[in-house]
Parts: sequence; structure tokens; C-alpha cells
Amino acid sequence: MHRRYTTALLLIVSLLTFNTALAQSPQEKFDADTVEKIKEEGLKRSQVMELISYMTDVHGPRLTGSPNIRKAQEWAKQKLAGWGLQNAHLEAWGPFGRGWTLEGFAANMIKPFYSPLIAHPKAWSSSTKGAVRGEVLYLDAKTEADLEKYKGRIKGAIVLLSPVREVRAHFQPEGTRMTEAELLEWANANPSGTGQRGGRRFEVSPEQRAAQQLQAKKWEMVSAEGAAVVLEPGRGDGGTIFVQSANIFYPTDTPFNQRKSARDKDAPPIIPQVVVAAEHYNQLVRMIQKGVAVQLEVNINAQYHDRDLMDYNVIAEIPGTDLKDEVVMLGAHYDSWHGGTGATDNAAGSAVVMEAVRIIQTLGLKPRRTIRIALWSGEEQGLLGSRAYVSDHFAKRPQQQPGQGQAAGPMEIKPAHEKFAGYFNLDNGTGKIRGVYLQGNEAVRPIFRAWLAPFRDMGAATLSIANTGGTDHLAFDGVGLPGFQFIQDEIEYDTRTHHSNMDVYDRIQEDDMKQAAVIMAAFVYNTAMRDEKLPRKAMPGQPTPQPGRQ
Repeated sequence: MHRRYTTALLLIVSLLTFNTALAQSPQEKFDADTVEKIKEEGLKRSQVMELISYMTDVHGPRLTGSPNIRKAQEWAKQKLAGWGLQNAHLEAWGPFGRGWTLEGFAANMIKPFYSPLIAHPKAWSSSTKGAVRGEVLYLDAKTEADLEKYKGRIKGAIVLLSPVREVRAHFQPEGTRMTEAELLEWANANPSGTGQRGGRRFEVSPEQRAAQQLQAKKWEMVSAEGAAVVLEPGRGDGGTIFVQSANIFYPTDTPFNQRKSARDKDAPPIIPQVVVAAEHYNQLVRMIQKGVAVQLEVNINAQYHDRDLMDYNVIAEIPGTDLKDEVVMLGAHYDSWHGGTGATDNAAGSAVVMEAVRIIQTLGLKPRRTIRIALWSGEEQGLLGSRAYVSDHFAKRPQQQPGQGQAAGPMEIKPAHEKFAGYFNLDNGTGKIRGVYLQGNEAVRPIFRAWLAPFRDMGAATLSIANTGGTDHLAFDGVGLPGFQFIQDEIEYDTRTHHSNMDVYDRIQEDDMKQAAVIMAAFVYNTAMRDEKLPRKAMPGQPTPQPGRQ
């Protein structure tokens, strides 16, 4: 009871402070009537769920470099052009490397009894040589010395690489929304704080470090001896499997410039790799530990695609009027992992930004600045598409060699950098927007506070000075441009859908997507209509930008 009372009291104090500051600060002007029209169109005639269905149900997983994402990109380009947006095109960046698709897969226990396994191959895994059948070898080792007994036994074997994973009952709900206390915590965050999307540092205990080193030694052994296929337990439970890219093992003394990623055309042979549902994996280990001879049949039929090593961003525009040479952008990453159909990560965000420009275009609005939409690829491999776009158009950061620390030298600032008004990104699942991460840019607080006012009754009111990482607004923020990610409800993002086989259309929350689309449309339109561009924060080592016509 004391905790609830304290939270309520803090919230009252926060609201009083908010209202006092609002009364004292200059009021940001915007066209409230147009915002109401945006809400009317987006809430009553939304197409956002139909867009998500096409991205997921029709085009399926959109792994960067794959034929699926190419087809989905062409569809999005044509859709945007059909709505009347200008200059709709696919803009190349790269080279990214080869694509990958899964053409067929099966994993079954065949002895001592038959049972299909819930499992999924890792992206860029090699194919098996047909159906691999045989007794399973479990690397039951607690120390490096324990691995000696498996030498000479791994070639051509089906290998279980890892110990069992603990599976716990779900006493807490998988789906959550941000509470008033959590929103207040974000509102009171300091500039060095981080948001929902990464940025946190975790201390590694000596035991965890030893376990990581032992796992690396296991990979070294199975790579050197040539296992037929390697199975690992997936994160998640209840049939949910979180699966990403295949591993390539390199000894620790291998120079970084000699290492390849799995997507490189000239990557070394990659062992076939499968992630298995924790409950099924654990069962296999327990059976083997009891002396049961377990046999599996595993068949991976995967295809590499290396005719075009470039990849593409989808770009289109609503031309501006008197300030048409200035640009406001909105975007989301279009690529996904392959286990599901990339619904919450990130067809949701991609459909929201498409719906936002559809709303603006349908209403016949005439923005002063050019509004440019971008659907990025390569985000899952390190924000590659958005970073390439920013480098090509706005500012090029000095090159940094892997493993050699911070790059030296100044940025190459391009003319369009000065003409850039702002960027808005959406990428944290299917939850409704609750506010905005200010990314350390205190000057935009009164502006965004005014813009959120029409959406307070829809649950969006929080402004956090904190940074949030892991998604495409960082490409803009990193070169001194105002780039922002919205705060969203988590729903089932980390617990159920993020990079998993359950990232599918049915996990999408329709009302949340409608809410997000109208807020995105309003923020973009308001930015396009301001007399001044959004204020910028100072880059490290540079003076604070002066207010005025930035």
C-alpha cells in the first residue's frame, strides 16, 4: 500500500511540475484542426493491418539479401507510388553479402521412439547432405579437459553442443504495458540512461566467462572435426524459439580483417546449425544421460543467393512547397529474421510509417518541407541500411577498423546535412506509443510536449531525456541530426516475439497500430510545417547549435 501511495504522490507532483512548466514556456504552435483530421482518417479508415498482412502473410520473412525481401521491397515501392508519392525507388547500398532462404527442413527423433522436434535452422546455415540419420553425441563437458574424450568422435555426427536450459513456469504475464510508475521513471531519467532498446551493460561473472570460453572450445572442436549438424537449445519456451544467424568459429588469435561473416560470399564452410525448443532439447540430453541410445533424423535444405551482393532501402517522398529543399524523414526497418514472418519486428513499424504517409497523402495535405519515407534493410545486422543512407546523403563518419577502437578524423559533412529537419523511427514491437525518447536533446522537449497534448487521452504523454539504442534513429543521431525513437508498450516483445518463430501477424495489436500511425503522421506533419527545423544537440567536441533558422 505504501508503494502505491508513493507512486501516486510522485505522479501528482510530476503532473503539477509539467503543468507549471507548460504554463511558463512558450507555446509551440501547430494546426490542431489538421491533427484531428489525421486522427479521424487513421482511426476510422486505417489500412495498417492490411499492410502488415501483406508484409507477413504474403511476403513472409524478409531476411536481408533474400528473394523475399526483394519482392516485399518492390511491393512497398509500388504501393507508395500508387498512393501518389513521388520518386519511389529502391536505393542500393552495400555490398551486403549473399542472401539465404530455407527451402526445406525436418528434425525428428526416430529412436527409441518417434517424435517430431520443434526446431529451426539458423540463418546462413549450410544444408545437410540430405537427411542425416544417426545416434546423437552430447558434449557433456564442464571443463576443457572433459572435451578430450570426444576427440575423434565428432566427424559426421549429430552433436548436442550445450547443457540443458532451465525452464520455469510463467507466473508473470508475458504481455505487459508500461505502468504509471515506469513512465514516471522514464520521464525522470538522466541523459545517460537508456531505453527499452539495449544500451545496458551487464557484468560478466568469472563463472559466466568460463562457460563462454568452454562453449568457444566446443565450437572449435566441432568445426575442426566436421560435425554433420549441431543442435543447441533456443532461448524461450512453450514452443517459442528465438533464432538468428549461424556461427562461424575463429580462434581468438585470428586477426579481425581475416574473419568472415556467414553472409560473406567467400565465407568458409558453415556447419549446419539448428536451434531446438528448450523442452525438446532438454529431453534429448536427459535421455542420453540415462544411457538411452537416441537417434535423430535432420534434413536442412538451404539456398544461398549471391548474384546481387548489394541490398536496398525503399525511399519515396511527398514533395514540400515553400521549404521543399528541406527534408523531414520517417522510417522503420523492413528486414526481419527468418523464424517467423517479422510481424512485430518490424512489419509493425514499417506499416505504421507507410500508413502515416498514406494518411497525409489521402487528406491532401501540402507540407512545407518534403516528407521522405524510408524502409531500411540490414538493420538486424547492425543498422547497415540506414547508416549507409546517412553516409551517402548527410554525413560520412571516419572509417573504423574492427577491433581497433575509436576512429580518428573529422566527419565529412554534406550539403543536405544543413537542410535536414528531423527523423522519426518506430521499432519496438506492436505496442502503442507512450511518448518519445529525446535522445539527450532537451531543446525539443517543449515542442514534443505540445505535439503530444492531443494524444494524452490515447496514452501518449511521456518525454524522456534518455537515449535508447539498437535501431535506426541512431544513424541520424550519430552525425548530429535530430533523430528520435518513440517509447512503446512492450506487450510480448522480449518474452514471445522478438526474433522468434512466433513473430507472426496474430501477435499484432490492431488498436495500438492505429494509435501509433496517427501519432507518427502528426509528428511528421508538424515537423514539416514549422517555421524552423527541429533544434539540434551539440556533437561531442562541437559548440552547441544556436537557436534560430537551423
